Amino acid sequence: MKNPNQNLSSKFSEHDGEKLRTLFVDGLKDLYWAENHLVKALPRMSKAATSEDLKMAFNTHLAETEKHVNRLERVFEIVGEKIQSKKCPAMEGLLQEGDEIVEATDTRSFVRDCGLIMAAQKVEHYEIASYGTLRNIARILGHFEVAEILQTTLDEEGEADHKLTELAEAHINEEAALE
Repeated sequence: MKNPNQNLSSKFSEHDGEKLRTLFVDGLKDLYWAENHLVKALPRMSKAATSEDLKMAFNTHLAETEKHVNRLERVFEIVGEKIQSKKCPAMEGLLQEGDEIVEATDTRSFVRDCGLIMAAQKVEHYEIASYGTLRNIARILGHFEVAEILQTTLDEEGEADHKLTELAEAHINEEAALE
């Protein structure tokens, strides 16, 4: 099957797109930092959750996030770059916001769970935007295998976001309203 961007990427010489490649690699480094820090944050979020379903969702996403880290390492290898991270201020802020929600809410409360879902969905939306953009840039640069890898992770991030919405709508938001 022919890739729709194949003709576009073949129009570039090897020197074209260097600035875009630099932006792409910088984005990979940013996401690598973000995913590694999310691996550390998800167990805290799981421990803070009241709902067993939410704890399970965080634990499931932890296993997926560890795979995301491994996939990013593979992407670095494919594009011939050193595996490296760059501090991601956006993810740092989002994770800090999640910690603040835990501190500001009662232990064993559904209000806390509602806040944790809100914080986690902000993280997912950041990741969805980042993976989607990097996937598109990979296609333009002719890295079609990388684009497929990034799409796999993008799909999982979307599924995680959807699962959080389902949990909120199934019972957590209503239980929070009763507290």
